[in-house]
Amino acid sequence: MCGRNSLFHPQADLEARFDAEVVADGGYTPRYNIAPGDDLHIITNKAPDEIDASHWGLIPFWADEPEEGLINARSETAAEKRVFQEAWESRPCLVISSGFYEWRASTGGAKQPYRIYRDGESAFAMAGLWDVWEGDDETISCVTILTTEPNDLMDPIHDRMPVVLPQDAESEWLTAGPDARQEHCRPYPEDDLAAYEISTRVNNPGNDDPQVIEPLDHEQSGLGEFGSG
Repeated sequence: MCGRNSLFHPQADLEARFDAEVVADGGYTPRYNIAPGDDLHIITNKAPDEIDASHWGLIPFWADEPEEGLINARSETAAEKRVFQEAWESRPCLVISSGFYEWRASTGGAKQPYRIYRDGESAFAMAGLWDVWEGDDETISCVTILTTEPNDLMDPIHDRMPVVLPQDAESEWLTAGPDARQEHCRPYPEDDLAAYEISTRVNNPGNDDPQVIEPLDHEQSGLGEFGSG
């Protein structure tokens, strides 16, 4: 799964990278610890030249009241699930990231958090689905992140990973039909992702500062072959 994200690149860099303008209400604030229920910055197929903010958690259209929603959708079955079917067919989006976090289970101990990022520290896009939940008195733009099987980097850490899109696939993700998009729902095929252990400060969403992404000392962390400075 993908249960925590970050986005802290300067706004000008993001706009240049994705050839899109930030239009989110309230503008853009760098975030180091984005939790479910917070806003994610996304680019939708309906507005490919805009970076907007959307509630992380796709709220089922049948829900009577707003709720946290579904933060992830398995890419292998999204087309079959009633809650995701319409979004899968016609509402793809890019979820922008400076790096996501995952926790590695250990025998008899606390889970160890990792930061996964693109080598060279460039921003990247994860594949998502967006929707708009409509209530009696409000509407909420919401989003879920698609997941797939882990690649070689992620396999020792977790049994799922977000669908990270190669840069040259981002435009097609937004414009192609569902069959073509399904071809992109696979473990990230490039070798420019890296991972390293971080402290458990990330466990508390209230910790939202650059200290969250500081690596643990390798001698103390036992990072071994899974890490990259």
